[in-house]
Amino acid sequence: MIKKFDKKDEESGSGSNPFQHLEKSAVLQEARIFNETPINPRRCLHILTKIIYLLNQGEHFGTTEATEAFFAMTRLFQSNDQTLRRMCYLTIKEMANISEDVIIVTSSLTKDMTGKEDVYRGPAIRALCRITDTTMLQAIERYMKQAIVDKVPSVSSSALVSSLHMVKMSYDVVKRWVNEAQEAASSDNIMVQYHALGLLYHLRKNDRLAVTKMLNKFTKSGLKSPFAYCMLIRIASKLLDETEGGHDSPLFDFIESCLRNKNEMVVYEAASAIVHMPNCTARELAPAVSVLQLFCSSPKAALRYAAVRTLNKVAMKHPSAVTACNLDLENLITDSNRSIATLAITTLLKTGSESSVDRLMKQISSFVSEISDEFKVRLSKFFVFRFQLLSALWLNLELRMATFCQVSWFSCRGVYFVVLRGEVSCMSPREDVNVGPNAPFFCFEHLYLSSQVYDGQ
Repeated sequence: MIKKFDKKDEESGSGSNPFQHLEKSAVLQEARIFNETPINPRRCLHILTKIIYLLNQGEHFGTTEATEAFFAMTRLFQSNDQTLRRMCYLTIKEMANISEDVIIVTSSLTKDMTGKEDVYRGPAIRALCRITDTTMLQAIERYMKQAIVDKVPSVSSSALVSSLHMVKMSYDVVKRWVNEAQEAASSDNIMVQYHALGLLYHLRKNDRLAVTKMLNKFTKSGLKSPFAYCMLIRIASKLLDETEGGHDSPLFDFIESCLRNKNEMVVYEAASAIVHMPNCTARELAPAVSVLQLFCSSPKAALRYAAVRTLNKVAMKHPSAVTACNLDLENLITDSNRSIATLAITTLLKTGSESSVDRLMKQISSFVSEISDEFKVRLSKFFVFRFQLLSALWLNLELRMATFCQVSWFSCRGVYFVVLRGEVSCMSPREDVNVGPNAPFFCFEHLYLSSQVYDGQ
C-alpha cells in the first residue's frame, strides 16, 4: 500500500524521497552487480533508477566512472525483461554526453529498432538517435525512413520526434526524409500527424513560400489532430505577423474558421491568436471575445481560467470589447478557484465604470481575506491606477481597501504608497519626485521605506 504524504512532509523532505541521501560512490559500487551472472532484473532496475536520479539532480559524474558504469550497463541487454530494457534506453540517453565510446550499443539498438517487439522499437529509436552523430546518421537513414512511415503509431512518432531533434545537427540529411514526413502527415493517428506537421514546418521555416504552400495544403485538406490544428494556427498567426497581412487574408479566415471547431483546445487557440494580433479592431475581436465569453461558464476550471486570463489581456487595449462579458465575469468573482476570481476582478476593474466600484467591493469582501498577500497588492494596484484621479472616490476606496484587504494607503508629493505588513511599496511615482537621501522616503530596490512609521489607522 502506497503511503500518502502531506505537503509539509514533501517540503521538509522527511520520508518522502527514498533517494534523498544517495551517495554517488555507493551507487557506482552497487553498479558492479551488472557484471554478475545470472542477471537480477529487479536489483539492476533499482540501481539504474538511482543513477538516473543522481544525474537529474545535477550530480557530476567523471568521464572514467561514467564510462565504466555505461559499459557495465550494456551487459543488461542480455536480459529479456521489458522494464529493465526500457530503463537501459533511458540510461543510455542520460549518459550519452558524459561517457566515451557510447556507440558500442549501436548494434544492439539497431537490432531492437528493426525487431518484432513494438514495445522496444520506439524507445530504441530515441536512444539510437541520441548517441548518433553526423558521421553515423547516413548509416541509419534507411531505418529512419522506414520507421517514419511505420504503421505502429508509437514507432512513427518516435522517429518523427527524433528526426526533429536531429534537424539542428544535420539538416541536409533530415531534409531528404520530407516525403516520408508528408506521408506520415496523412496518418489517422493524432500524435503522428502532429509530429509530422512539426517536422515539416521546421524543415521549411526558413522558406516563407514553402511554409505558405504547406499552410494552403493543410487548411484546404483539413486535419484530424487537434494538436496539429493548434500548431497550424500558430504558424498561420506567425506568418500573418511577418508578412503584415491584413484581416482579409485567407490565413485570417482560416484562424477565424477554427473558432467553430468541435475541439475546445482548437477553439481557444484560435481565439488567443486573434486577440494577440496587432492592430486588431474591436469588431474583428468580437468573434473571439464571444467564444471566450462562452468558456467563462464552462464546468472545466482550466477553460474558465484560460478564458478570463485572455480577456484580462484584451481589456488592457480594448476594454470596450470586453464590456459584453461583464455579467459572466461578475459570476466568476465567487468561483471556487481564487486565481480565476482574482483575474475576473482585475478584468472588471479595467472594463467597469466608476459607479460599479461599490457593488464590486461588496462582492470582493466575501473572499478577499482568503487570497494571498501578493494578490491583495495586485488587486490594490488595479484600484489605484484605475481610480486615483477621482478624489472623492479615492477617499471612499482608501477606507474600503483598508478594511477588506488590511492594506493601508497614503500619498506623498503625488506618489501613492501601499502599506502591507510593515512594507511600503510605491504605486505610481511621478518622474519629478525626488526620492533622495534628504527626502522622507528612500528607495531600496523596489520597496520604499518610510522614516516615519505609518500604520494607516
